Amino acid sequence: MDWTRLFQMQYELDRYIETNQQVEKDDLFNKKTLALMVEVGELANETRTFKFWSKKPASERAVILEEYVDGIHFLMSLGLELGHRYDSTALSGPEDLTDAFHQVYEGIVTLKNKQDQETYQQLFQDYLYLGELLGFSEEDIVDAYDAKNKVNYERQQNDY
Repeated sequence: MDWTRLFQMQYELDRYIETNQQVEKDDLFNKKTLALMVEVGELANETRTFKFWSKKPASERAVILEEYVDGIHFLMSLGLELGHRYDSTALSGPEDLTDAFHQVYEGIVTLKNKQDQETYQQLFQDYLYLGELLGFSEEDIVDAYDAKNKVNYERQQNDY
């Protein structure tokens, strides 16, 4: 998949938010890293993969996909902050969903401490693999990203 269009959309959204919110760029990396961690937690909560004590099923697929795409927004935004892009590669990782979540969290912490292209590439790959485990196709991700991008602009225009 060619991520160029989505990275451009994210770049434009980031600039819009920074201007609209009058944000200082020097502290955004740490905030975006934490935001990505929170989004991954919200995604895990909707999948309920770790809730062994509960019989309640996972949320609807659309809800999980929206949470997943929230993570894509912050993942791309972090790449833009660092001057990195994702180059599509074969995906692989643990087959257990809980283990895949752990792998993504570990990747976020690694990126926080080692902000190079290789680390970013691995985190992006791990996150896409998580999406694959959740049953999302590239088309699902792109369509959901496009829809959520519109919502994000609307939220900014309505003083979210």
